[in-house]
Amino acid sequence: MASESSFDIVCDADREELRNAVQHTQKEIANRFDFKNGKSSIELDAEAVTLVSDDEFKLGQLRDVFETKLIKRGLTPKLLTYSEPEAGGKLTMRQTASFQKGIAQEDAKKIVKLIKDLKLKVQVSIQGEQLRVSGKDKDDLQACIQAVKSGNFDFAFQFTNYR
Repeated sequence: MASESSFDIVCDADREELRNAVQHTQKEIANRFDFKNGKSSIELDAEAVTLVSDDEFKLGQLRDVFETKLIKRGLTPKLLTYSEPEAGGKLTMRQTASFQKGIAQEDAKKIVKLIKDLKLKVQVSIQGEQLRVSGKDKDDLQACIQAVKSGNFDFAFQFTNYR
């Protein structure tokens, strides 16, 4: 049993789950009393989600509803990077939330340092915007996954291709 096992650490939002979270948010703001007769809306496009509401307070409520729907769909709000609220047309406030795509180089180095500090017999390599962790012992790989999960990083990541 000398074969190498490995897994990848990536950051990629599931587009279907994002679309579902946006649709559920649209349904909720259509039914909620505090959003009635207002100009609140949420739209998903290729690179971002656009939130529009009457004022900053309602914009914050809309963002909370959207993040709640994300969590219910199994996605983390850390996937999103919000812009500053800005004045939109027709006396509204607008905010965009862009999706995190890939793991930044400095964030990848934080993960590599955490895994190296464990002193396990695994190799970590940065491959573009993802990391590959490989080793002979699957227990070491499981320990790496648990350590990274408990690392409390301020960015989103998933584990894929565990073999």
